[in-house]
Amino acid sequence: MKKRQQNGVVLYQTKSGAIELRGDFAHETVWATQAEIAAIFDVERSVVTKHIKNVLSVKEVSEKSNVQKMHIANSDKPVSLYSLDIILSVGYRTNSARAIEFRQWATKTLKEHITKGYTINKKQVAKNYDAFLKSIADIEALLPEHMTLDPKAVLELVREFSTTWVSLDAYDKETLKSIGSTKKSVQLSTVELLNAIGELRTELMKKKEASELFAQERQKGSIEGIVGNVMQSFGGTAVYPSVEEKAANLLYFMVKNHPFSDGNKRSGAFTFMWFLHKAKAKGVRQINTAALTALTLLIAESDPKKKDQMVALVTTMLAVK
Repeated sequence: MKKRQQNGVVLYQTKSGAIELRGDFAHETVWATQAEIAAIFDVERSVVTKHIKNVLSVKEVSEKSNVQKMHIANSDKPVSLYSLDIILSVGYRTNSARAIEFRQWATKTLKEHITKGYTINKKQVAKNYDAFLKSIADIEALLPEHMTLDPKAVLELVREFSTTWVSLDAYDKETLKSIGSTKKSVQLSTVELLNAIGELRTELMKKKEASELFAQERQKGSIEGIVGNVMQSFGGTAVYPSVEEKAANLLYFMVKNHPFSDGNKRSGAFTFMWFLHKAKAKGVRQINTAALTALTLLIAESDPKKKDQMVALVTTMLAVK
């Protein structure tokens, strides 16, 4: 017995043909008539009637929330529909070969949930394998031809975008728009940012992970220019109104403008996360180390003409799920 979902209908594929059940995915259930339940477990309808009566009489499930009346085509009176809970209860009471097969499957599934905490639908994984590979290809398509990313970083971006691949499609078509959910006043001064980066520099030098050139301005006023750019307003309205947009632009300018003699990518990534934490942005939880590395490298190698698209990509990843 195989199940697949199509346009709000659950199809149970048996050897004798497909049985359509009414999907109610908002309430995580399906609905079936007694005749359909009998067909699922390959028994007489009278057997199903008896089991349903027993299930309801002992209050194993609530009749109020698990039975509904519905008018269907070619019927002059309402037909009773029964929920998935009742279908399962009947399956555990029925002694047909198909019901036994169902119980073996259900027992195996329950055992996996108890011992592993999860179950894997291997057939579904195989079915979606091509889609998974396409997802990785979509990420890799964002990279310049000469650039490669650690597979872990690519997979992190796949994971981050797993529920919104339309965003990647929008990126590819250059229609992705910057978004931001945290609209609040946040102050940022050049001195404050340079002090924070200075602390990073000191820490990295202690670990011998940075040289004297790390975070040294190429030209005095470079960081002041970036801060002014990100925090600017026009007519009393911030050019980048949300915290997420400010953070994304900070990352972009710190990486692309090369304000330091060395360490622009690391300083940019640090500034990005530091600012999000400073502003207490909810989206900061969405970015882990691998995803941050991938984003930073993407920005570093991106076409300057696609600045808006790169910023939009970052803000999309910051969107709270």
